[in-house]
Amino acid sequence: QVQLVESGGGLVQAGGSLRLSCAASGRTFSSYVMGWFRQAPGKEREFVAGITPRGWTKYYADSVKGRFTISRDNAKNTVWLQMNSLKPEDTAVYFCAQGESRWKYDYWGQGTPVTVSK
Repeated sequence: QVQLVESGGGLVQAGGSLRLSCAASGRTFSSYVMGWFRQAPGKEREFVAGITPRGWTKYYADSVKGRFTISRDNAKNTVWLQMNSLKPEDTAVYFCAQGESRWKYDYWGQGTPVTVSK
């Protein structure tokens, strides 16, 4: 059974940083794309960042390019999202996801909330 467990969310002031972690288990981590998504109150879930199985290619939403960095360590079955220069509009619940491609994710974590105050 695949499990994805996020951690690292919290309250931060605008301009600050947070690092989210997602620990995966249940299948061969290094075989799958990993992604981060977020859902703000009253809005639909949106893609934030993705990384290919070996970490060679990374994808970002335009809204976070230059501020967020996704990375992974296949030996630790973990993916991270380093978030810098945070803005109030980054406030959301952040979800980790695992899938076959950057367009198809089939397992999701429970989410970790991030609140950015002005």
